[in-house]
Amino acid sequence: MNFTTITISILLARSSAFAPAAVSTSRVPTSLNSHSLRTLAISADRRRSKIPTVIQESKKMKTNNTGAITEKEVRALFGLWNQALATGDSRIVADRYIKNPVLLPTVSDQPRTDFDSVKDYFDTFLLKKPQGKILEGNVHLGDGWASDTGIYEFTMGTTGDKVKGRYSYNYIQENGQWKIQHHHSSVMPEEIALGKTISEAEVRGLFQLWNAALRTLDAKTVAYRYARTGVLLPTVSDTPRTDFSGIEDYFINFLKLQPQGEILESHVTIGHNTCSDVGIYEFTLGANGSKIKGRYSFVYVWEDGEWKISHHHSSVMPEGTMSQPIEEEEVKNLFYLWNSALATEDPDAVAKRYASKAVLLPTVSDVPRTNYALIKDYFVGFLRKKPQGKIIESNITIGHNWCQDAGIYEFTMGTTGDKVKGRYSFVYVWEDGEWKISHHHSSVMPEAFLGPAPKPVIKDQDSVLRDLQNLTTSLPPL
Repeated sequence: MNFTTITISILLARSSAFAPAAVSTSRVPTSLNSHSLRTLAISADRRRSKIPTVIQESKKMKTNNTGAITEKEVRALFGLWNQALATGDSRIVADRYIKNPVLLPTVSDQPRTDFDSVKDYFDTFLLKKPQGKILEGNVHLGDGWASDTGIYEFTMGTTGDKVKGRYSYNYIQENGQWKIQHHHSSVMPEEIALGKTISEAEVRGLFQLWNAALRTLDAKTVAYRYARTGVLLPTVSDTPRTDFSGIEDYFINFLKLQPQGEILESHVTIGHNTCSDVGIYEFTLGANGSKIKGRYSFVYVWEDGEWKISHHHSSVMPEGTMSQPIEEEEVKNLFYLWNSALATEDPDAVAKRYASKAVLLPTVSDVPRTNYALIKDYFVGFLRKKPQGKIIESNITIGHNWCQDAGIYEFTMGTTGDKVKGRYSFVYVWEDGEWKISHHHSSVMPEAFLGPAPKPVIKDQDSVLRDLQNLTTSLPPL
């Protein structure tokens, strides 16, 4: 009976503490069989303050030689089961059932027919700290059996939620004690027919349950917020996630960013045991402090006593994927932002002009600088010369969210007055709302070391036409 209530509370409670529908594959060590584990559970837990009460009361329920039991004693068997719930130990609860029981839980399709599977169900249910009471019951006595059927209500200690359900308990004697042979628990059917009521504010509040799960940084906790057949279309993965393991896998990596979300714009629709919330949210990533907006669709269904995510589609803001506009003159001016950073003589200020995955191939160092620390290190030495640059020749290329400036620049060294020319390539990318240097290659003017190179021959249009005419007249006739 009590179990039914438990199952019901699971279905109706608005939290993810209920056990999954499938029986867990985890088992106790093979050296202990089910009977041994029950014996161990009782003996090992006798020292706990709550468990002796359960055991002592159970002993009082031992029948006389005729096997008779009163209605009052049958009702007290629910109290023993309820006390077992209060211990928070699934082994103690499972021991209230016979060796080969049949438990039909409220929120699991899987019949539980042995100690291990019954314990597995309560492993999760007890996380809600349920305590039940019978609201309406009917006791029947038979020859060596008794039954108690009716309606019970559970109060969930973790949330304060109250959940009603229907129950059936059938008791028989095993080893001189009355235990649960059959326990069937189900939701109140009229609530299913009428639909679970929810307000718009409560629908928006469901996002906060998911957000709180993110805050735990535990991928399993987040995955439990999704329905058994939930579908996740993630922001940064091409792979639809259609089961628990796939959803958990996605969040293992995403949670490394320490995300916390906030809804900026929400549109709620409420249906029969379903509701949806679509709009725009923004995440602050605790790992680096950056903020990212996205579009979202959440579809929720009433499952296992709570609202869970049946469908979650998250996508980038599409306008953010459009090309960031920039003119040629603006590209040239990016050099002067970098040049102004040089003027501060602060290597940090210069290094911040480079993108997060920038590569610097410096003029006077053989070592590629591929991260912030290495780039800063190069400028520690270079800035001692107090350099200031100007572009002598520039060639601009503009792409999709990137641009390039390549040519020749000249530096005046403030410490000596020396002037030094070099060749440069800057590739800029749009990152964190500004143009930054993704690639910077600087090299000396090679002719100073290798000697002058042959100058390219440049012909005007008249010369090209004369050469073409001479060529055609020299060809043999066809």
